[in-house]
Amino acid sequence: MEKELIVNVSEGKVEMALLEDQKLMLVQTQKTTENLLVGDIFLGSIKKLMPSLNAAFVDIGLRKDAFLHYTDLGPQLRSMLKFAETTRTGKNKNALLGNFKNEPDIIKTGKIDQVLQKKQQLLVQITKEPISTKGPRLTSEITLPGRYVVLSPFNQHVAVSKKIPDAEERKRLKLLIESIRPKNFGVIVRTAAEGKKVADLHEEISQLTETWRDIHRQLKTVKEPQKLVSEMDKTSSFIRDVLNEDFSSIIVNDPSYFKNIKQLMGTIAPEKTKIVKHYRGGKPIFENFGINRQIKSSFGKTSTMNSGAYLVIEHTEAMSVIDVNSGPKMQKSDQESAALAVNLESAKEIARQLRLRDIGGLIIIDFIDMRKQENKAALYKAMKECMKSDRAQHTILPLSKFGLMQITRQRTKPVVKIDTSEMCPTCQGTGKAKPSILVADRIESDLERILTSNPKIKPSLKVHPFVYAHFTKGIMNKRVAWFRKYYKWIKVDPMEDYYLDQYKFFDSNNDEIRI
Repeated sequence: MEKELIVNVSEGKVEMALLEDQKLMLVQTQKTTENLLVGDIFLGSIKKLMPSLNAAFVDIGLRKDAFLHYTDLGPQLRSMLKFAETTRTGKNKNALLGNFKNEPDIIKTGKIDQVLQKKQQLLVQITKEPISTKGPRLTSEITLPGRYVVLSPFNQHVAVSKKIPDAEERKRLKLLIESIRPKNFGVIVRTAAEGKKVADLHEEISQLTETWRDIHRQLKTVKEPQKLVSEMDKTSSFIRDVLNEDFSSIIVNDPSYFKNIKQLMGTIAPEKTKIVKHYRGGKPIFENFGINRQIKSSFGKTSTMNSGAYLVIEHTEAMSVIDVNSGPKMQKSDQESAALAVNLESAKEIARQLRLRDIGGLIIIDFIDMRKQENKAALYKAMKECMKSDRAQHTILPLSKFGLMQITRQRTKPVVKIDTSEMCPTCQGTGKAKPSILVADRIESDLERILTSNPKIKPSLKVHPFVYAHFTKGIMNKRVAWFRKYYKWIKVDPMEDYYLDQYKFFDSNNDEIRI
């Protein structure tokens, strides 16, 4: 499977699109003024204990207090509290945990007010972005993620990703990590570590250990609430987490971001630096790679598949609901086989849509009814296979007796919503339309005004494909007429996302000419 990451940097935001075999699988947007919160580590202060919820609200310096449930405290809570307290009072001068004596683990069924007190300081990490009216969700089980491993302080366990199928490779990695891990640090070995040498893993563990040293240094002086470690920007963390051997290219349209990503690749995967490319084309990068078209067809209430079958996707506060519809092409002769075929095709599209829109929480899918038990089992197996590549934690249940499938999927941030509706191309939302037959006259009038006011300018024109064809087809077309009139060859580009009567002029620096 060939993967491409397309990065579109425009004014105020960065958009990333992941293509697998030319098909859009993920799209993420981050404002350049916006910080990614998941993964950030804070020194917080207990604001309020809620025994009825078995949880606490923690002040970490954000507008809304963060939520910390007892189940997210982690067994090593007392060790973490001891480390933070002794470091802040100057009793613990060593950042590494080789000589640190762990406290007894807390019990799984305990109560929040038995282990925490109001105004108590503790280290916490954000696991879920603020969603709707809710603040961020926290854990006090701190982890330091890298590309190959995840470091976990106050822990002794070494775990290897289940996505590494070779038992011998899993055994090799576990023995290798056991020999190089710092004392009193647990390690989770990620899928990207498969086949890596000890030097690569040791170097990354050393980098993560240095991050822990930095936390120790800051704890001595900071006043809570305070951020101690900030996760990478979304682009860098995304590349770190998803990069594998299947990636064929990372294409960026901004020179500074190109340079940053090139440096990042030189650090995490030097052998892959050649796949980072700087896009210099005239067309917008998303349009050049057909991403705008795929976004338009993939988002919205319905999603249509090649067979003509389609999904209807609805979101509520409690859950997301997906209805599978067969469309007009479903065979009537053998409804059971046709229903299975549509359901299997829908399973692939549903798995894609869950990743693409980042739908989390409870998801209910109403597949087309099937009678045979073996067909229901085949659909359940296919759904699990389609969801294998989804990095978010998820659980899939077999079809219920009502023909519904239930999926729970990890939610770390709000669902991705892209409005694919467009303003009316004729009336621009006013209810009154300019005569479209006069669009060519308006363009020619504006062109004459531009060339009259600045004879040295070399304008170019972007229009709807229909207007482009009208201006450029034929021997004596409109563009030839302009050349004979102004002695200038006007470059005309078709833009698929323009309205029928929308047009824009640009100068030689590709800056829009305002008229």
